[in-house]
Amino acid sequence: MALFTVNLNVVSAEESLFSGSIKSLQITGSEGELGIMPGHAPLLTSLKPGMALITKEDGTEEVIYLSGGMLEVQPNNVIVLADVATRAADLDEQAALDAKKRAEENMNANGVDVDYTAVSAELARAEAQLRVIQAVSKKV
Repeated sequence: MALFTVNLNVVSAEESLFSGSIKSLQITGSEGELGIMPGHAPLLTSLKPGMALITKEDGTEEVIYLSGGMLEVQPNNVIVLADVATRAADLDEQAALDAKKRAEENMNANGVDVDYTAVSAELARAEAQLRVIQAVSKKV
């Protein structure tokens, strides 16, 4: 018998954002974009800041911003353990723009006290939030 759905749980340290049956999940893994569908091979990978596009059992879509985390795929269950996860509708575009500007200014600072790893991570998170906001606004 063919599988048509798989159970997905998306959780962060603060809350559970999604739990239910899905047709597919598009997500940004450490090596690039991943498409997870029922019957996917088992997988364990880290996640980059980006978007989780969930196609629910009824065909509707939900978008969640992830700042990073881990993805585990098992035959009947998919788990996303996110560092920070926010529904796309709850993202603040101006705050993301401000964070991006701050990170870019820190990157270009000539001081020796700049932690480039932390600033790069902050910039990646801000840009990922803006991509999620843009993707959702194009669908509306």
